[in-house]
Amino acid sequence: MSDISVHHRACHLCEAICGLTIQTEGERILSIKGDPLDSFSRGHICPKAVALQDIQNDPDRLRHPMRRCGDEWQAISWEEAYELVAERLAEIRERHGANAVAIYQGNPSVHNYGLMTHSNYFLGLLKTRNRFSATSVDQLPHHMASYFMFGHQLMVPVPDIDRTDFLIVMGGNPLASNGSLMTAPDIKNRLKSIRERGGRILVIDPRKTETADVADEHWFVRPGQDVYLLLSLLYVFTHELQTQLPSLPDYIDSQALAPLCADFKPENTAPVTGVSADNVRELANRWLSAESAVCYGRMGVSVQAQGALCQWLINVLNIVSGNFDRAGGAMFTRPAVDLLKVTAAQGGRGHYNKFQSRVRGLPEFGGELPVSALAEEILTPGEGQIKAMLTVAGNPLVSTPNSGQLTKAFESLDFMVSVDMFLNETSRHADLILPPCSPLERDHYDLIFNVLAVRNVAKYSPPLYKRSRWGKNSVREDWQILLTLAKKLNRGSFGKRLENRIMYGMMGLLKPSGILNTLLKSGPYRMTLDKLKKSPHGLDLGELQPCLPQRLFHKDKRLQLTPETYLQALQSLTLPQFLPQPQADEFTLIGRRHIRCNNSWLHNSQRLTKGKSRCTLLMNAEDAAQRGVEEGAQVKVTSRVGAVVATAELTDALMPGVVSLPHGWGHHQPETRLQVAARVAGVNCNELTDDQQIDTLSGNAALNGVAVTLALA
Repeated sequence: MSDISVHHRACHLCEAICGLTIQTEGERILSIKGDPLDSFSRGHICPKAVALQDIQNDPDRLRHPMRRCGDEWQAISWEEAYELVAERLAEIRERHGANAVAIYQGNPSVHNYGLMTHSNYFLGLLKTRNRFSATSVDQLPHHMASYFMFGHQLMVPVPDIDRTDFLIVMGGNPLASNGSLMTAPDIKNRLKSIRERGGRILVIDPRKTETADVADEHWFVRPGQDVYLLLSLLYVFTHELQTQLPSLPDYIDSQALAPLCADFKPENTAPVTGVSADNVRELANRWLSAESAVCYGRMGVSVQAQGALCQWLINVLNIVSGNFDRAGGAMFTRPAVDLLKVTAAQGGRGHYNKFQSRVRGLPEFGGELPVSALAEEILTPGEGQIKAMLTVAGNPLVSTPNSGQLTKAFESLDFMVSVDMFLNETSRHADLILPPCSPLERDHYDLIFNVLAVRNVAKYSPPLYKRSRWGKNSVREDWQILLTLAKKLNRGSFGKRLENRIMYGMMGLLKPSGILNTLLKSGPYRMTLDKLKKSPHGLDLGELQPCLPQRLFHKDKRLQLTPETYLQALQSLTLPQFLPQPQADEFTLIGRRHIRCNNSWLHNSQRLTKGKSRCTLLMNAEDAAQRGVEEGAQVKVTSRVGAVVATAELTDALMPGVVSLPHGWGHHQPETRLQVAARVAGVNCNELTDDQQIDTLSGNAALNGVAVTLALA
């Protein structure tokens, strides 16, 4: 008798959370398809979803704790592993203090609700200020603007793309990212629908992206100069079209806007941005005349020297144009788990600059320091120097700036442990690797991305497989690993140890699913986990609805349009009088992503990496012709901190003077166990990005706009 089963779950490899129908026969996956009954994704999936089976069956995946013994790796028991970690961390903390231990959490952490429900207990026991994450190479400016303007770091506005008439995309490529801080599965058809109902899409980007290809219009903008374009739009709004601006709601506090942008007339900014004054005025007029409009600025806008100001200004423009908290504009979700309310009750609304990094004095945000400071905090001697490192679901040696410097730093550590499924570019430096289970071996609920969804939705996915088949020393769930480490690290007075032991018992008893059930019951829909389990295709909870001022988290329920922190930063911003003429070999580097990639960790899938190489140096065809660079030529790219040799790919879709490398590649390091990735290694663009080049206001890494030189290799 055939043992064929059909499972419905969400894909949580990226933010789109597409519904899947998975057919299995025993342990074998027969097919992974889009679920046509999922009302949110409507049967859509991208290539990454099909690769879930590659992760599950990857022969390179670690299935037992691994300890470094010289140049070799040895499988050990979980008990041995836990004891080793507890012993070494306790020793380092006693000798050098709590701040001598650092932790880095990678992007997949927010796709894992068990980590979100249980990791804070462990982090609290560490008591270290040296906490880092992928947030500061990605979205920190969004969270900072949300905290200062709306009172909560997670209150990020979402473009209501299903109802907007005019979508402006800056520095984003949702066709490749499947959204990104905008959970919007089936994004291609959602964008198509805007045009079908008579709306328009404008993309402003140094590269004519995949999203630009389906838009009505694309404009080039010089990398890193978006802040001047945004200020020139605000100038037109407040100096030339002020009579067309709607009145601000009574709950908004604001200083006068016109004086803030008085120096940024479109004629003044055009030479810097590359966007003509006529185009700026055209955009401003179209924005205000549209029935509804919304500007969506994403990673390309965030990871530049003025990223924090950019994200604040995008919010300002959406608000003053009358396209905020209304259908078709920028809106907020009403998720089944009100994560904002829950975290606010626990003191998690956010905070800024409560303390600074030891070496450079960079500000913390939400209890985390910018990851650009990590290498120097390890390498610089003195009190508070990092001596031990824990990485969780992250590969910072590929994903953070100046990877060469960070490599030296990791090599100098006294002790390092990685919670990771693979022996990769980062975990190869560890003394111990603790492997978690695969995505299909744990249950799933999207705590974060339901907060960022373009509709109110909820869906629970039970595990597809049981982990017990690998034996008692096999993989654990991430939350189980951190919870057990917390138990082992329990030190201090008898009373404190008892308190922590009780907390450990409660957390272990509840499990993530128990906490989820409690959160659902206390949410706005008074839902239960059982109800979700009976709805395998998910629940549609309706369109986004206006919610202000009630939803604001400032005590006075007011929206701060012009926070003092941003006004001070704006005062020091000056418009360059002229742009220096670049030398023949000087270019500006930007990043890019591909729909088949998810940062660095899906490159060990044959089905996602087959075909033409995607790790190429994109270069404007005219620029290349002038410098004798032909298609497929090997080009040496050099920055202040490093150099790589990449294969040239010529295109007209890139602004002159700009080159582009994708992030997440560079799988050529020794001692890794990524057989497929090693065959398509590519180059690591973060060997070129500069840890000293940051957004000074937020501390976010400035990965775009890096000055590089080119030479034929």
